[in-house]
Amino acid sequence: MPRIARVLLVVALTFAGTAGTTGAAWSASASRAQGGPSGVAADTAAIANADNGDVLWSRNLSTERPIASITKVMTALVVLRAGGLDDRLTVPSAVIGYDEEYDASTAGLIPGDRLTAGQLLYALLLPSGADAAYTLAQAYGPGLPAFVSKMNALARELGMTRTRFSNPDGLPYPTGTSDYSTAADLLTLGRFAMRYTAFRQVVGTSHYYLPAGDGHHAYTWDNLNPLLGHYPGATGIKTGWTPSAGHCLLFEVSQGGVKLIGVNLDSPGTGSTVNGDAATAMLNWAFMQPGA
Repeated sequence: MPRIARVLLVVALTFAGTAGTTGAAWSASASRAQGGPSGVAADTAAIANADNGDVLWSRNLSTERPIASITKVMTALVVLRAGGLDDRLTVPSAVIGYDEEYDASTAGLIPGDRLTAGQLLYALLLPSGADAAYTLAQAYGPGLPAFVSKMNALARELGMTRTRFSNPDGLPYPTGTSDYSTAADLLTLGRFAMRYTAFRQVVGTSHYYLPAGDGHHAYTWDNLNPLLGHYPGATGIKTGWTPSAGHCLLFEVSQGGVKLIGVNLDSPGTGSTVNGDAATAMLNWAFMQPGA
């Protein structure tokens, strides 16, 4: 069977029904990988062919770990599947207290402003705004508990059996490990999310400016992804950091017709600004592999 036909067949089978890949399937694929990249200090990491799902290398593939703001990928998916991206939502006044209580990263949203759900996705995924996550969850739950239930239901639908969401943003509450997943499950999540054109457009944007308009102030948001604009072919996906989770990055890069997706959890780093060291080491190695 020609390679392109084989890839299309694998993708179709992968996303039929539940549209997910189980941790067991990822583990079986990972067991075939030989060798691995050097210089990856992350506790948990994996890199795979994004088209067919073959894991090229992994470390602690099925180990459950907190994932910090990578959680917001699932938040965006719940919103995308519900639709209504042109609907205008009001930033609730309670968002200020929420952000302050958990010392959250924000998009600087001003209570009372009305933005579309689509605009709020930029606020959610570029500067990693917990205020945007809160606003979307209140509207699409409606309310945080109902929204989180939808997140966990979608995780089960995708076959992410070792994932649990406790909030829409990855903040460390009720505890630092309440929100968790595995490298295997996050590869599944990332592959599924990148099927959405709107999602790809948002996470592939380095800088977004929203001029003041009817019902809202002006906003400027920069993407925190350390690979975007620095590693050739980087197209996303999402950073994350908390003291419990360490530096986390779910990423996708395409070069020369080869598309790779990877994740690193609990990478060392200074402060809360996520670095791309582990991802770069994995990508440099993976692009040299014949199986990529």
